[in-house]
Amino acid sequence: MEFLTSRVIIHPRDPERSMAFYRDALGLAIFREFPGGTVFFLGGGQLELSSKGSEPASPDLALWLQVRDVAAAVAELRERGVEFTREPRLEPWGLHEAWLADPDGMRIVLVQVPPEHPMRRDSRTP
Repeated sequence: MEFLTSRVIIHPRDPERSMAFYRDALGLAIFREFPGGTVFFLGGGQLELSSKGSEPASPDLALWLQVRDVAAAVAELRERGVEFTREPRLEPWGLHEAWLADPDGMRIVLVQVPPEHPMRRDSRTP
């Protein structure tokens, strides 16, 4: 089986507030809009806000967003008024992470992968 693309779908409790957050605060570019929803570009995948949800975000779910420079990303987002729930730091698993939350409380993890990290190495045998 071959997967061609991926999309995360969120049903926010307040669609307008979430739209402003993802578009204006995070600065995601819009891929497409349709009645009742918006799809954003999200790296190699997409993020869709559609319908209206009734439940808060699950603490068991997080949106993992890799950035080139986590300190620069945090500074840029702070200029846009974004507050962080956890300051940038080097985690024991070797990734630089900073945490924030969307308007419904979904955890968003900004991640910088250092050049020496195993995720950057080709693990295939020659």
